[in-house]
Amino acid sequence: MHAASPFADVASVASSPLGHVLVVGSLNLDLMVQAPHLPAPGETLTGRDFRTDQGGKGANQAVAAARLGAPVAMLGCVGDDDAGRRLRAGLQADGIDVSAVRTVPGGVPTGTAVITVADDGENCIVVIPGTNAHVGAADVDAVTSDLLRTAALLVLQLEIP
Repeated sequence: MHAASPFADVASVASSPLGHVLVVGSLNLDLMVQAPHLPAPGETLTGRDFRTDQGGKGANQAVAAARLGAPVAMLGCVGDDDAGRRLRAGLQADGIDVSAVRTVPGGVPTGTAVITVADDGENCIVVIPGTNAHVGAADVDAVTSDLLRTAALLVLQLEIP
């Protein structure tokens, strides 16, 4: 691991008797398209290389910490839809504990981000919060005391209330 990594100390959590990383944050399905440039207001462009991927600031942080070897738990919300199931499965594939990822009932869609990336690397992003807008104090209160109490590190960001 490169010493300059902002997560250099996070990886050591895996061998620490203090516990795991608990990430409280957003989960989004990213819809990404490559375009020659960012569209001007009213402009229609022909894009290419469309793809979907797992995203959300919280989920991205959880995956980064897990891939560095830290034990990680995620707290957030997804919808009862294909996107929510895909995000949950993706986190599990990276070894992340998703027991605190709540499925919001009632047809509320999972958070989504529409991302246009220009050939020069510039981007523009529109985030539709969806279920991320439903993460609140009650979700934190509902977490088992062990999951919160044994966390060595609590990671938060600004994509949830």
